[in-house]
Amino acid sequence: MADEKLTRLASPESAIASYLDELLHTATDTALREEVVAPEKTAEKPAARPEPPKPLREKPAEAVRPVGRLAPETAVPEPKVVATPEPGPAAPPSRPEWSGQPFECLIFTVAGLQLAVPLILLGAIHRIEEEIRPIPGSPRWYMGIRPDRDQNLRVVDTAEWIMADRAPADARVNYRFVIRLDNSQWGLACDDVAQSFTLRPDEVRWRTARSKRPWLAGTVINQMCALIDVRTMADLLVRAEREHHLDLS
Repeated sequence: MADEKLTRLASPESAIASYLDELLHTATDTALREEVVAPEKTAEKPAARPEPPKPLREKPAEAVRPVGRLAPETAVPEPKVVATPEPGPAAPPSRPEWSGQPFECLIFTVAGLQLAVPLILLGAIHRIEEEIRPIPGSPRWYMGIRPDRDQNLRVVDTAEWIMADRAPADARVNYRFVIRLDNSQWGLACDDVAQSFTLRPDEVRWRTARSKRPWLAGTVINQMCALIDVRTMADLLVRAEREHHLDLS
């Protein structure tokens, strides 16, 4: 009875924050480090000494004029070239561009966790009817390729991607659908898909910082689910593919 009383008194904001912090974890928290090449020092060339003038032959009718030495030229140092570091990947915005007005949203479940995705950035929903073709040497979060008429879809083990070592060992057994992210080549495997609903911006607790779980745009308090920033999620998957040198074609 005491536990039930404490649960009723807990605020929804505290409950969802604790809930997500316990379950959500991404394998892409480590930012890419850039190596800044120090500018090499340019050695100044020593000034060349002028050769002494050759003696002039005397002419019988003219006097020989004395020839003075030429003043050495002053060496001009070459300008130093400073290497400019390339800009790193842009940080995801605290509020996506589609968050200014009410938008349609779809809820799907992964290993008991509810996730939401805006319909405007949902490419398609595919039913898993055939076995996903695995790729040897791929990381644990990568399930494999789902062949399609238009293009092959890279399928992500969503539980392993967002929960990492906290993902259930049998999560893949319950996957029945693949949700394609916008027009990318990536799809999230999930257990079930619910009906869509309209969500107002003030019904979302938007995140102001994205240092951890940058794909998490915010939390929907009423539905107790995490709202996905689809484009940031797709960018993270592309970067992870490049870092692991995966051949997913």
